[in-house]
Amino acid sequence: MNIGNAMKRTAIAGLLIAIIIVAYYAAAIYEARNFTVTSVVPGESSAQYPLEVSSLTPRQLEILLKVEDPRFFEHGGVDFSTPGAGITTITQGLVKHLYFEKFTPGFAKIKQTLIAAYALDPLMSKQSQLRRFINTAYLGPKVQGFEQAANVYFHKPFTELNEDEYIAIVAMIIAPEVFDIVKHPARNQERVTRIKRLVRGEYTPRGLCDLYYGPLDAEAQKNVPPLSYFSSYYQ
Repeated sequence: MNIGNAMKRTAIAGLLIAIIIVAYYAAAIYEARNFTVTSVVPGESSAQYPLEVSSLTPRQLEILLKVEDPRFFEHGGVDFSTPGAGITTITQGLVKHLYFEKFTPGFAKIKQTLIAAYALDPLMSKQSQLRRFINTAYLGPKVQGFEQAANVYFHKPFTELNEDEYIAIVAMIIAPEVFDIVKHPARNQERVTRIKRLVRGEYTPRGLCDLYYGPLDAEAQKNVPPLSYFSSYYQ
């Protein structure tokens, strides 16, 4: 009898915890949807950025999405199945900066995923998401967006970049300090070469988190984002 009562109490406690968790995330989604409608979408509509999505050539857009978010135009803000997509879509990346003052892994990742799927992606167009991404992506200390990156790293406007220079900037997105064009030119160039193989169809990602398309040196491995590098892919 005592064992049965204990099991009932445990089941009830578990149910209450589950209800609290569901209520917490439901409230987070509700708040995020309101914030999206009242602040995020209006803010993006009025934002003055140096680049529009149309500033990218079809080839440049293809390269960017192939590397950063292969199914961007098909998924609903989240993609945990496409090889090479990683665990953070462009939409989720935007959520991290728009909806969090401080982002720490763990429960915040769940919240980030839910906001991406149920608030940002349904309420903000893909074009607007891309526009914000190319203009605000962190690309090194005091470097934000593709236009500024072109000016800082190649001393020219974005529209004058050749393909290798453009890919060099795309190569930095995942870990700007690790693939810094100036500080680590050889490492950046190797990633450029790998990206070009990917885009040509000569390399197929071996799993969801095959984001580097080959092994990294020991120093680089220490400084890339958590859960972004798995040496087992390349053994």
